[in-house]
Formats: sequence, structure tokens, C-alpha cells
Amino acid sequence: MSTNAKDLRHPLKRARGLGSAQFGVAHWWTQRTTAVALVLLGLWFVILVLGLLQGDYATARAAVAKPWNAVLLIAFLVSMFWHAVLGLQVVVEDYVHTRWKEITLLVLIKFIAVLCVLGGTLAVLRIALGA
Repeated sequence: MSTNAKDLRHPLKRARGLGSAQFGVAHWWTQRTTAVALVLLGLWFVILVLGLLQGDYATARAAVAKPWNAVLLIAFLVSMFWHAVLGLQVVVEDYVHTRWKEITLLVLIKFIAVLCVLGGTLAVLRIALGA
């Protein structure tokens, strides 16, 4: 006698449609991918900052103005805020039980993250392009 996964669900869960939403695996992989990117980019960032400890402002500006450093710095910003949004989304979904508060917080978190990424990218590009 074989049973499939649908037979093991409680009838009330099946009636309410509270099964898997099929988004968990993609979210999990994205969070792990951004974590790996942050490890690699974080190591690069620490090495860059340690190399600039004895330098002056002009040296730091010249280092950020190098094309690869600017690209990696922007990648670091994007992956950092993307990872933060994914982590905060899990926290909000797990601990906020009022639907309108949950949606409001999720939108607010994403809005703030996008603003921070845009501001950081603008700052890096202004330094890199010499504006």
C-alpha cells in the first residue's frame, strides 16, 4: 500500500489551501548564494580597507576609482542589502501575525534597502567617475 504526500495532509489544511507555496527553495538558494557572495566580497573589502589604513584621502579615492574596485564595491552593496532583505523577510513572516503589519513592514524594508543601494551606488559612481 503506497501513500503520497497529499494523503498525509490534514483535511482542514487541504481545504484552506495552506500547503506549500513553492517559493521556499528559491528563497533558500538565493539567501545561500548571497551569503557566499558576501563571504568572498567581504574578504575583498577587508583586504581593501586594511591596505588603505595608512593611506590618505586621495589614496582611498584613487583605490575606489579603479574600475574593478568600483564594480566589486557595488556588487558588495547589492548583495549585502539583498541578503538583509531576505533575512528580514523571514523574521517578519515568522513573528508578525497581523497581515497588514506584515505587508507594511515588508514593503518598508524593501523600500529602505533599495534607497540604500541606490545611494551607495551613486556615491561609488561619483567617486569612480571623478564627479
